[in-house]
Amino acid sequence: MRRLAAVVLLLAAAVAVLGAAQPRADGFVDLFNGKDLTGWINVNTAEDTWKVRDGLLICSGHPIGVMRTARQYENFMLHIEWRHMEPGGNSGVFAWSSARPDPESRLPNGIEIQMLELEWPNLNRRNGVTPPIAYVHGELFGVGGVTVTPDNPRGERSMSIENRCKGKGEWNTYDVVAIDGVMKLAVNGKFVNGISHATQKKGYLCLESEGAEIHFRNIRILELAPGVTRPDQAAPELKGS
Repeated sequence: MRRLAAVVLLLAAAVAVLGAAQPRADGFVDLFNGKDLTGWINVNTAEDTWKVRDGLLICSGHPIGVMRTARQYENFMLHIEWRHMEPGGNSGVFAWSSARPDPESRLPNGIEIQMLELEWPNLNRRNGVTPPIAYVHGELFGVGGVTVTPDNPRGERSMSIENRCKGKGEWNTYDVVAIDGVMKLAVNGKFVNGISHATQKKGYLCLESEGAEIHFRNIRILELAPGVTRPDQAAPELKGS
């Protein structure tokens, strides 16, 4: 019986290892395996909001909401590629997030890393005025009570200093470096934005569904050494993590 129990434990351990995300040669871990939604938890979207097709993660954009990583991250480097499929499409990634949606907006707190399609300003004119082109992509800002100090202020938000975003149907690459409440964003190979002094600097990563179809691929993360983070600077752990 003892020998059988030992074998069962070894098999269980092997299954756990094989099922877990494995490090790549460059040290990054894939957050999306190209086959299914392993490692992601649907927070408040529909069963068919997120699907996998031809190795891509497809988000329908409906309803508004998020899905989150199974665990939290503090200091990290994130690589993610995305393309909008509709003019003026809206989406993004929430970092250092609680993954607890606000009842009205249906979106959680954290640092939003904005993903807007190039036609967004033309389709969202207010009083005949087109918003600044820098608003289209890569804005960084705190939401849900999380505050930051913007590198390139547009009010409380930080806007990209150069527009490097590609339009509908074309792939864009975001590389994010997040360390001790400081975040820097590179768009298609160049750093163009950043924030500092984030009041929340540990939490979940959330992908956003916000009204338009968007595709994701090559989502991977490299965890860095932790910093000194007080309990009030981290999002609460959720059940099911």
